[in-house]
Amino acid sequence: MDILEIDFINLIQTSLLLLILFFINQHIFSKLQLKHSFFNKKLMNALSFYHLAFGGIYYVYALFNRSDSVRYYNVPKNINKGWLDFFGTETTFIDFISYPFINYLGFSYEMMMLLFTWVGFMGFVYAYLFFKENIPLDIKVFKKVDLLTLILFLPNMHFWTASLGKGALIFLGLMLFGYAISKPKERLITLLIGSILVFYIRPHIFLILAVGSLIGFLTGVGKFTWKQKSFAVGICILSLVLLQNSILSVVNLENSNDLISDFLKFTSHRADSLSTAGSGLNMAGYSLPEKIFSFWFRPLFFDAPGILGLIVSVENLIYILLFLKIVKLDFFKFIKLAPMNVKMSLALFLITSFAMTFVMTNLGIIIRQKSMIMYFIFFVIYYYLAHEKQLKLKSVEILNMDSKQLLNVA
Repeated sequence: MDILEIDFINLIQTSLLLLILFFINQHIFSKLQLKHSFFNKKLMNALSFYHLAFGGIYYVYALFNRSDSVRYYNVPKNINKGWLDFFGTETTFIDFISYPFINYLGFSYEMMMLLFTWVGFMGFVYAYLFFKENIPLDIKVFKKVDLLTLILFLPNMHFWTASLGKGALIFLGLMLFGYAISKPKERLITLLIGSILVFYIRPHIFLILAVGSLIGFLTGVGKFTWKQKSFAVGICILSLVLLQNSILSVVNLENSNDLISDFLKFTSHRADSLSTAGSGLNMAGYSLPEKIFSFWFRPLFFDAPGILGLIVSVENLIYILLFLKIVKLDFFKFIKLAPMNVKMSLALFLITSFAMTFVMTNLGIIIRQKSMIMYFIFFVIYYYLAHEKQLKLKSVEILNMDSKQLLNVA
């Protein structure tokens, strides 16, 4: 068979998959519209095309640059192993997920890229539900820009979740978890799926997710009783005890007798190995605040690695401007009385940021890794701004009521 004929068949198959995924989207959107009155089908369709465009951009990028997506396609296709042999955590879990599509359904590399692009998009759908269900108020920033729309269309978030690999699946897992945790009884299956995806892709992030949830449940102001909180704490602790070896094996500490000392050795070695990569960032002499700032907001224009780095620099500037909106004393008062999901999101973001600063010394990896957790701090910022807006609206209502009472007395 001629190579052009093979490519034409691949094009037809990929186009057919695209059509199938489009109709799946419409079915999902219709179901979500019935379940949530706020659901904006038009916005989600626009977001789906936007994300698909980034799938195309990443595909072209992978043609000319080294990409893990090629490895994720070739390993399950070419290594002579059974499907269940690939079941495990981290990289092998992606192989396990990919295996039946590649070997049983005959998916090409392009079809797998498209499939995982769709998976990443579903993460954005649940991010939208996570935000909109908990924060019904519309918030404008920079005078006229809708904050939720801005958050949903940030380019860096789409680029790293639009390819065959860990990024798309873990982002979906985190957003499923965020959406389900506010109503765990009603959304138990969604919560379990989200937790399983996070654990099997990045066990250490699952550890942080569990700790963040514990902090949120124990300190959050909301509808949960102490009985429910105690049950949730028990489940989290039991999960961590049962899964501790799998989590510690990520950093080869499952047999360690001195976790703190061995962890510090691991992070030092890991940081050294990453700093030797093409976009290394020497943070050895940085203070902790400088390391945190570098993880959150770099690269900026002065140290951007290439065209992608310049685009990310613009996005990082937006991050800085959004962060400045919570640099207020009122924010600390707000956090003290914030509900569970806000405290969970803040804890997850801060703990992950703190842990990553010991390891991440490569700008390229920083750009990719922080995309996992940025939506959680965006949620906190959005919730705070909505809280401030609600207080202002209530103040206006009280003033109007007082004015009417004065008029009635007159």
